[in-house]
Amino acid sequence: MKHDLIITLILVFLFIASHIIGLFIIKNYLPQEKSLPLGIEKPQFNEKTSYIPIAISLLLATLLALLLIRLSALRLWKLWFFLSIFLTLTVAFTAFIQEIVAVTLALIFSILKIFKSNVFIHNFTELFVYGGLAAIFVPVLSLWSITILLLIISVYDMIAVWKTKHMISMAKFQAKSKIFAGLFVPYTPKSEISEKITAKVKTTKKVYREAILGGGDIAFPLLFSGVILKTYGFLPALILSLSAAIALMILFLIAEKKKFYPAMPFLSIGCFAGYFLIKLLF
Repeated sequence: MKHDLIITLILVFLFIASHIIGLFIIKNYLPQEKSLPLGIEKPQFNEKTSYIPIAISLLLATLLALLLIRLSALRLWKLWFFLSIFLTLTVAFTAFIQEIVAVTLALIFSILKIFKSNVFIHNFTELFVYGGLAAIFVPVLSLWSITILLLIISVYDMIAVWKTKHMISMAKFQAKSKIFAGLFVPYTPKSEISEKITAKVKTTKKVYREAILGGGDIAFPLLFSGVILKTYGFLPALILSLSAAIALMILFLIAEKKKFYPAMPFLSIGCFAGYFLIKLLF
C-alpha cells in the first residue's frame, strides 16, 4: 500500500467530494448557451472532434510548464497559476453565489493559495477548481470525444511517468515551489512512529510525507462524469465518479511506497467500467 489506510481513505474521499461539487457546478452551466462569469467565452469546438484541440492545448501547456521549470521561472509560474486558480474559482463560486461575491472570494482565496497557503486552504480551493474547469469544457465534449481524450491522456501519462519521466520532474518542481495542482494530505507514517517508539528515540523533528493526487487525475474523470451528466443525468454521473474513485482506491492499495505511478490508466478503466454499468442500468 502506498500510504497508510486512513490517509488513502481521506484522499479518496476528497476526490469524491471534488466530483460531487464539480457536478453541481457543471449542472449550473448547462445547457451550452448559459454564459460564464467575467465574460469568459466557452470554447467553440465541434463536440465530435473537440478532443483534438483540447489535446493540443494540453501539449502546449505541458511544453510551457517544462520551459518554466528549466528556466526556474518561479515568478511566471506563480502568475500563471494565480490566473488559472482565479478564473476557475470564479466560475465555480458563481454557480452558488452572486457573481460579484464570487469574484471577490475567488480573488481572496487565490491570493491565500499563492502566498499564505496551508493544507486546508489548498485542499478547499482544489475541491472547486476542477468543477470550474469542467464547466468550461463539458459543453463541447461528447461521449466519443471524452473517450478518445481519456485514452490519449492515459497513454501520455504512462509515457510521461515511466519513459521520459518529465511528469516526475514537474511534480518535484511543483512540490519545491509549494505551488501545485492537486490534492495533498501531509502525515507521519505509522511505521516511522512505531520505529521511534521501539528505539526509544527522542527528537523534536517530525518526519512528514505527503499523499498527493495530481490535478489532472481529478479533472479528466470529472470531464467524463460531466458528459454523462449532460447525456444521462446526475445519478448516472455520480455512479461514474464513484466507479473512478474505486479504481483510484485500488491503485493506492496495490502501489508501492516511494514509487511513482501513472494514475490515468487506472482512472480511465474505472470510468469505462462505470459507463458500462450506466448502459446496463439506464
